[in-house]
Amino acid sequence: MKKFFLNLKAFLKRNNSNTQEKIAKILLRNAIKIASAESCTGGLISSRLTDVAGSSAYVHANFVTYSNEAKQKILNVSAETLSKYGAVSAQCAAEMAQGLFKLTNADIVICTTGVAGPSESEEKSAGLMFAACGYNNNITVKEYKLDRHYNRKNMKFMFSEKALELVLAILGE
Repeated sequence: MKKFFLNLKAFLKRNNSNTQEKIAKILLRNAIKIASAESCTGGLISSRLTDVAGSSAYVHANFVTYSNEAKQKILNVSAETLSKYGAVSAQCAAEMAQGLFKLTNADIVICTTGVAGPSESEEKSAGLMFAACGYNNNITVKEYKLDRHYNRKNMKFMFSEKALELVLAILGE
């Protein structure tokens, strides 16, 4: 457990400015609307985006699509994708982003699906996350593998940070 605290402390020291505040400045400056659909982050991305005063000017819509049923009904993720690849997959993340674009008509979307732990399967261990960010008619999906020993709450924070960092990268910052 000591290793975790050292890693988190080093991470927070390296990232002393808030990622969501950097995103807010870009979105406000360029009049860009963002939407999120979260599974493994459970609404934490939405919370972090709306932690910034004035976020109503750029946050368009946010969904927590934790269950497969929600992914299908809200975001139109196909049953075939869920059956063939699973909810924690690049394919599912990409379909979540496609569905979120259609549902919200936002300028940029960010979606997450992963295993926050501590339970895991043989194929998919705790710390595995796929984030899909869509912007300018392109969807970028990234796979992240974090230390599986992080506790669930900290894993969710780290997942949200990686997703927000992807948004920054896609926006060109």
